Amino acid sequence: MSELLFFSLLNGIVTGLLLFMLASGLTLIFSMMGVLNFAHASFYMLGAYFAYTISLYVGFWLGLILAPLLVGVLGALVERYGLRYVHRWGHVAELIFTFGLAFLIEEVVQFIWGKETKAYHEPEILQFSLFTFFGQDFPAYKAFMLLVSIAIFIVLLLILTRSRIGLIIQAAITHPNMTAMLGHNVPLVFMGVFGVGCALAGLAGVIAGPALGTFPGMAVVLGSIVFVIVVVGGLGSLTGAFVASLLIGLLQTFAIALDYSVSDLLAVLNISVDAESALRDLWALSLPQVAPILPYLLLVLILIFRPTGLFGKRET
Repeated sequence: MSELLFFSLLNGIVTGLLLFMLASGLTLIFSMMGVLNFAHASFYMLGAYFAYTISLYVGFWLGLILAPLLVGVLGALVERYGLRYVHRWGHVAELIFTFGLAFLIEEVVQFIWGKETKAYHEPEILQFSLFTFFGQDFPAYKAFMLLVSIAIFIVLLLILTRSRIGLIIQAAITHPNMTAMLGHNVPLVFMGVFGVGCALAGLAGVIAGPALGTFPGMAVVLGSIVFVIVVVGGLGSLTGAFVASLLIGLLQTFAIALDYSVSDLLAVLNISVDAESALRDLWALSLPQVAPILPYLLLVLILIFRPTGLFGKRET
C-alpha cells in the first residue's frame, strides 16, 4: 500500500505539473487578456509535432528550444492577423474563430503528418531509471518534466510580479488607454502575451509528446481540462493555476490507482445508501471508471461555492 501511495503521489505531481505547463499559457491569454482561445490545446499539439520533426534532423534538445519558438511566432501571427480584427465583435466571435482554428490545425496536422502516432521519444540521456522504490522504477524523464514545470512557474511568477514587463502587461490589461498614453504599444503587448502563451503550450507539447504520445487527437485529450484548471484556480491567478493543476493531477491519479467502487468509498466514509435497483449500477462503478469526470465535478462545485476560484479575485 505504501508503494501504491508513493508512486501515485509522484505520478500525480508529474501529471499536475504537465497540466500546469499547458494551463500557464492559457492563464496569460484567457485569464489576463480575456480571449477565449479554444485553440490553445492545438498549439500544444503543434509543439509536439514540430519538436518531433526537428528531432529527426538535429535531435531532441534543439527541438525543445526551436519548437516553442515556432509555435509562439505562429500564435503571435494569429493574434495580429486574426484575433485583433475579431476582438472588436466580442467574446462570441472570438470563441467561434478559435473553435474553427482548432479544427483547422487538427486537419492540417493530419494532412502533413498523417493520422498515425509518431515515434517521438525522450532523449537517450534521460532513458534510465532515476531511482527504484519498492521494486518500481521512476523514470528520469518524469523528473525532467517536473523540473521544467517548476522552473516555468517560478520564471513566470517573477516576470509578472517583480519585473517592469509584468507591470506593463498588467497595466495594458486593466488600463489600456492610460498605458498607451504613457508611450507603450498596447496592441504589441497583447500580441506578445498571446505569442508567449502559445509558446508555453508548445513547450508543454514538446515535453508531453514522448510521455503521452504524439497523435492528432492529443489536443482533444487535454483541451477541456485546461479550461477547468483556469476556472478552478481563479481567473488571472498563476498561483491558482499551479495549485489547481496539482489538485486535478493528484485527484485523477489516485482515482485511477485506487481500485475501489463508489459504494466501497461511501462505506469507508460511514455513509449508507439504500439505492433502488436502477441505481445499483451507479454505486458499483469503480473510481478508475469515474476518474475522467472528477475534474468537471470539481469545476461544478467550485462554481457553486466559490465562483472566483481558489485564488481568483473576480467571478468566472
